[in-house]
Amino acid sequence: MAIEIRKTLLQVETTLVEGGRAAQTPLKLYAAIAVVKNPWAGQGFVEDLKPEIHAAAPVLGELLTRMIIEAVGSGEKVEAYGKAAIVGLDGEIEHASALIHTLRFGNHYRTAVGAKSYLAFCNTRGPANAPLMIPLMDKNDEGRRSHYLTIQTSVADAPAANEIVVALGASVGGRPHHRIGDRYQDLKDLGNDANNPAAV
Repeated sequence: MAIEIRKTLLQVETTLVEGGRAAQTPLKLYAAIAVVKNPWAGQGFVEDLKPEIHAAAPVLGELLTRMIIEAVGSGEKVEAYGKAAIVGLDGEIEHASALIHTLRFGNHYRTAVGAKSYLAFCNTRGPANAPLMIPLMDKNDEGRRSHYLTIQTSVADAPAANEIVVALGASVGGRPHHRIGDRYQDLKDLGNDANNPAAV
């Protein structure tokens, strides 16, 4: 087996009211989560992570992508997306990064939803029930602030010290009542070039 998967979880959150006002279109947030054994657990410092990455990342990318697409209904409906991982206390941050920061993981999702943007990400270390934060952004427009979102959840019994929690997130819709504009208006107001937003 390429990766030992202990459990999977699917969370769907629907926001109907925000700021005391009904959402014209409810925001739906999806999180697909896998709890896996850390493939480097108990090996001490491993110099070359690539064999385990090549074996595990495609399996997880395909599994979690399928979970999201089945829940949402189609890749086309996904508007914003992101990824996250939490490594248990006996692992390295690099182990969490290794499973999600590879095209062998992310390209399954990117292709399935027809995305152009990079996948927003978060990789952390923690105990069971540690906060799982999945940042999202528009799959095709990195400057569309209405879709800057974060899914916050946790898994009560994971990660164990020798496990990694790996997740993909998606939104259908943006923040209800979003009203802070987008980065393009800011750039225009500041007189900055979109290709040099910091004006350096």
